[in-house]
Parts: sequence; C-alpha cells; structure tokens
Amino acid sequence: MAHDPAPRRGAAQTRSLGSARAGTTNAWRIHVTSIALIPLTFGFVWILLSLVGKDYAGVRAELGRPFPAIVLLLFILAGVYHMKIGMQSIIDDYIHSTHGKEWALVANSLFCAAVGLASIFAVLKLGLA
Repeated sequence: MAHDPAPRRGAAQTRSLGSARAGTTNAWRIHVTSIALIPLTFGFVWILLSLVGKDYAGVRAELGRPFPAIVLLLFILAGVYHMKIGMQSIIDDYIHSTHGKEWALVANSLFCAAVGLASIFAVLKLGLA
C-alpha cells in the first residue's frame, strides 16, 4: 500500500507555523512581549512616580543611574516591538488589497522605528548628558 503524503503535510503545518508560515511565530512573540511588559510596566510606573516633583537636574540624575535607564529602554523596546506585531496582525487581517497591505506594513515598520528611536534617544540624552 502506497504512503499518502497529504496527511503528513497537514500535520506538519498544524504542528509548525500553519499555512501562512508566520501566524504561530507572531502569536508566540506577542505573548512573550506581553509577559515581558507586565514587570516592565510596573518598573516604568515606579520610575515615573519617582520623578514626580523633581526638576530637570533631578530627572537627569535619576535617569543617569543604570537601573532606571535600563528598565526604561527595555520597556520601550518591548513596547514598540509589541505594538509593531499587533498592528501587523491587524493589517494582515483587515487589509485585503496587496498594494495597500504592503504600504501599510511599510508604514507600520517606519512608524514603530521612529517612535522607538526617538524614545531611546530621549532616554539616552537625559541619562548621558
């Protein structure tokens, strides 16, 4: 009796990445960034509350310390990446035009890069200046 490869391919797709080859990976990444953002959000809020009432020099001194600067940078990186993946999922689901989807994905990547770089620059400028 001949072996039928069709059921094997279906099982491989189910166990792996599915027919789109990216859905499971993006879902996994969105879950990982969600879990990472839980403690990072608490750290971010804690840092912001510690900055309330401080003048510019006090904020620079606080962000010049390694721990607050690292927490802020990790929060920015995880948050921007989470935002990019989430918006990419929305674009994939709701924009059906090929050219529209391509432009929306490019705009999403550029927007996330701009927000991330501007935020990182601000933290580093305050912390290192």
